[in-house]
Amino acid sequence: MASVASRYDRVKLLVGESGFEHLQNARILLLGVGGVGSFCLDALVRTGVKNITIVDADTYEITNQNRQIGSEAVGEVKVHRLATLYPTVIPLHVRIDEAWIKAHDFSAYDVVIDAIDDMRAKVALALHVKEGLVCSMGGAKRLDPTRICIDSIWNTTQDALAKKFRYELRKAGFKGDLQVVYSSEPPNCTALGSFVGVTGSFGLALASLALRTLLASKNLPEST
Repeated sequence: MASVASRYDRVKLLVGESGFEHLQNARILLLGVGGVGSFCLDALVRTGVKNITIVDADTYEITNQNRQIGSEAVGEVKVHRLATLYPTVIPLHVRIDEAWIKAHDFSAYDVVIDAIDDMRAKVALALHVKEGLVCSMGGAKRLDPTRICIDSIWNTTQDALAKKFRYELRKAGFKGDLQVVYSSEPPNCTALGSFVGVTGSFGLALASLALRTLLASKNLPEST
């Protein structure tokens, strides 16, 4: 008798049975579910990650519709809308600020994904989360997804958000390192213009970085 196909068969071929089991049991906290975070969420869910907590305080506006999954529901709370699209996620409708970060228990998660723009919150996260933090830099103003890179925050170029982040990290006395997703493409405009081909690709790169971080944490192969 032929075996019954599973939606995750192609994932298992890539990471192996033990790797897939590890991903299914992983606990991920995704901060921000806009143009970057929503695509990151989609990739994680499609890869079989079950335990994802999503955090965002925003509601959808019509200007979100060029780049955000779920944004057809103008006026709805983003995390609540996404919880209807991805029923396994845990939605938290709260503002991500320094006070919330200091009060939240991040030890409950294997990976924390920073897909937010607020600089003070990003710095607070870097200071507070000791392991498993991966960050997105600025996806706006770009047109070329092939210029997206994953590297240390200290090696980023052409990214104004990353430059500001480096400055604030040094100012705050941060001595560690962070893996970030950024673009080496020079900006194409001064305002926050955006293209889903880039912001969505940022989210997919973040998901890849998170998954590889999880696999590496248990010394499991990234592929078979």
